[in-house]
Amino acid sequence: MTAPVLETDRLILRRHELGDFDAVAQMWAEPEVVRFITGTPSTPEESWTRLMKYIGHWSMLGYGFWAVILRETGAYVGDVGFANFRRDMTPSLEGVPEAGWVLSPQVHGKGIATEAVACIHHWAETETLWDKTCCIFDPEHHVSQRVAQRLGYQASNQLGSYRGKPTLIMHRMMSR
Repeated sequence: MTAPVLETDRLILRRHELGDFDAVAQMWAEPEVVRFITGTPSTPEESWTRLMKYIGHWSMLGYGFWAVILRETGAYVGDVGFANFRRDMTPSLEGVPEAGWVLSPQVHGKGIATEAVACIHHWAETETLWDKTCCIFDPEHHVSQRVAQRLGYQASNQLGSYRGKPTLIMHRMMSR
């Protein structure tokens, strides 16, 4: 399966392509982009692996990440989607699709994240049988937490742990 094309007033969400590599690598090398994710800008090799994960998710699991494209300019501005990264974390996320989004600093503060994440959740509610989804955050990443809350995510009562760091876990029940 390949990612279906999803559209909003301002965005086109489409499958990642080989031609996206330079834009993916450039975005993930931005310190502002990775500040609350890994804290370290990605190398081109790490970005290549990420791109392969995005593409592989669709063929293996029937869901994954989309490339976020601005309708007006055709510019690639980020990644949004669902994944099963098989994270070694406590508590386990096993069996619950994990929502994620990463956007280029050029579109921060413009509502693009909320628009894109709302769009993929609409897709999930109509095209999957999932009961719920989850997302994880650095507890200090308040901007993305607000996006999640706007879309119905609620924080767990406890912090999790991922790679030795405290991790906020949020869940969202699917509405059908």
